[in-house]
Amino acid sequence: MENLGIAILSSKNEYTTFSFNGTTLTFLTSKNLERYTKIKSWDAGYIVVMAKNKSKPEHEDYIDLQPILENLYMNPKSFLSGIKSVEIKYE
Repeated sequence: MENLGIAILSSKNEYTTFSFNGTTLTFLTSKNLERYTKIKSWDAGYIVVMAKNKSKPEHEDYIDLQPILENLYMNPKSFLSGIKSVEIKYE
């Protein structure tokens, strides 16, 4: 699946995971996050996503992967260039 340019977004407890091409980024998110429900848009590292939190109804949220990749000393352009779309997947 990943070799088709599809990245995977998921979460567990207060952590979000973003996986693509054998690399998984794990970062802290809200302790109230229950799950991501829908990808609204993907724009070269910026994700607009619908999320369900414990304390409020489904709402729009935003994830910017550029600073996360930079903090990990990864080249954002190189990592993100092969991603054509993002899907949500929970096991």
